[in-house]
Amino acid sequence: MGSYIFKRIISMVVTLWFVITITFFLMHAIPGGPFTREKALPAEVLEALNEKYHLNDPLYKQYFDYLVGVATFDLGPSFKRVGVSVNDLIIAGFPVSARLGGMAVLLVMIMGIPIGIISALKQNSLIDYFVTIIATLGVAVPSFVIATLMIYVFSSKLNLLPSHGLDSWKSYIGPVVSLSGFSLAFVARLTRSSMLEVLQQDYIRTARAKGLPEFVVIGKHALKNALIPVITYMGPMIAAVLTGSFVIERIFAIPGMGKHFVESVGNRDYTVLMGITIFYAFFAIAMILIVDVAYGFIDPRIKLGE
Repeated sequence: MGSYIFKRIISMVVTLWFVITITFFLMHAIPGGPFTREKALPAEVLEALNEKYHLNDPLYKQYFDYLVGVATFDLGPSFKRVGVSVNDLIIAGFPVSARLGGMAVLLVMIMGIPIGIISALKQNSLIDYFVTIIATLGVAVPSFVIATLMIYVFSSKLNLLPSHGLDSWKSYIGPVVSLSGFSLAFVARLTRSSMLEVLQQDYIRTARAKGLPEFVVIGKHALKNALIPVITYMGPMIAAVLTGSFVIERIFAIPGMGKHFVESVGNRDYTVLMGITIFYAFFAIAMILIVDVAYGFIDPRIKLGE
């Protein structure tokens, strides 16, 4: 397993290098610059800003300087926030996004997997039909629609939940429900379909023919294999949720990474855009590696590296 993990780490570094390179050159291919405004700055001020941030250097030098900065965990300064670095924004925003995303992931795991299992065990029953309809709606309705409905119904009309910020435990309900809606529905559907497929396998029939209790058949023999597709989905989903939802954080005015990313797009703050993109890419790649390693613990038949 050690050699497998080492090879995967090398591939992670190469993948991250591709992400950095593509992101860097795409940002510099966009017309204009970080200091382009509707009301043009005086030429001498623009020249001084470009000189300060080394934007007058040749592109290849800017690229290699940026690579060195990433290698030393320095993602550069923000062009729009004086005295604030990209590292500062990530350090401030990631805990907020991670706390919100962690609650959403927990809700998906606590509700999505059991609902899918119950639906599979009660196939073609009223429970199964109800779960299928709700799960289909959850997948079809975008998260920003759920967020808007939460604010309209529970904040504006019923005045039960705050409409913005994270000042109290009630403030988390709207963002967490909105953030987890799609993933919860998808995990429930995926668990149901995977569970139905596993329950039709010969080894499940053999386990039942031996007279094993049903909870042993389901919990020990069926569930492990049924969860493999779910875990495959959960890895990238956790990375996406923990690093912040651009839409949800914007709607609920939450000062997480998603909010910083959206603001950087409007402000043309290239270093913030690149920094958050690279951070997300690293997180996503790391989660995929963790999922691959987890396969070997869930199903001993899976040998990593073979």
